Amino acid sequence: MAGNSQRRGATKKQSTPAGSGGRVRRGLEGKGPTPKAEDRPYHKAYRKRRPDEPGKSSSRAKGSRQGAPRKSGTATAGADWVIGRNAVLEALQAGLPVKRAYVAEGSERDARLRDIFAFAADHGIPLLAATRPELDRLTGGGVHQGVALQLPEFEYADPEDVLADAIHAEPAGLVVALDSITDPRNLGAIVRSAAAFGAQGVIIPERRSAHMTAAAWKTSAGAAARVPVAQVTNLNRVLKQYADAGFTVVGLAGEAETDVAGFPGIDGPVLLVVGSEGEGLARLVRENCDVLTSIPIGSAVESLNASVAAAIALYEITRSRG
Repeated sequence: MAGNSQRRGATKKQSTPAGSGGRVRRGLEGKGPTPKAEDRPYHKAYRKRRPDEPGKSSSRAKGSRQGAPRKSGTATAGADWVIGRNAVLEALQAGLPVKRAYVAEGSERDARLRDIFAFAADHGIPLLAATRPELDRLTGGGVHQGVALQLPEFEYADPEDVLADAIHAEPAGLVVALDSITDPRNLGAIVRSAAAFGAQGVIIPERRSAHMTAAAWKTSAGAAARVPVAQVTNLNRVLKQYADAGFTVVGLAGEAETDVAGFPGIDGPVLLVVGSEGEGLARLVRENCDVLTSIPIGSAVESLNASVAAAIALYEITRSRG
């Protein structure tokens, strides 16, 4: 009987009515997930993978998410970026150097953005237009509010040049060395104080120390462009070098009995060493100081912020020299 045959192909499939998903259902099902780049022979990632790791690509770091910008050739938001309208305007007004300035297309114009446009026009800073997705990518998904600044890489001074300038300074040299200052805002504030009190430079170690990032630049209020900041591999070696050159190496320590306003050698060349607020000076750094001094404070407060302590010490040294 028609319609009851079990022979393959004897029955006719009922046609699917045309509509939003009928005839093209198979086409909509697709071909499955897209293979990884390193699994596609025609892709450059397949050719770059190491022979001993057939399932990995040498061009992608372990754990990185697909589509994330690579470090080489693509800028990512980080230490050298300032994002957000208030932050960008303050950075411009503080005199931070600008490598590139971006504005997202179609950004809503408010008073802050108009001020940014006006400042950029008055100071000859070009604003590069970018799509919002592009600016999202450049800033690593940060809340940029349609505007971002990329700062140039900071150029550290030569430690030998800082020492030479301090040796020949009149009336006497003054340099600040930092031990384990990890907050870039503290670093920027100390650089600003060093500029205010005529120091010839600031020395920071490469390890366990804040670097001159956008946050440090901003806190220095542009002073980082006037005061050399040198980065050294061995801080203790530098302390010995300054001592051999005739400097009094003075460390700030809360428990010290000598007042920072009247330590021996204050009238001559001085290298002021400031440690972190929590741990203070490291043991070897203490041993390489000629004298440890303190700032008299009330018993209700255990210690001062490192940048505040540095500013007070620099003031006292400068005041004692007349």
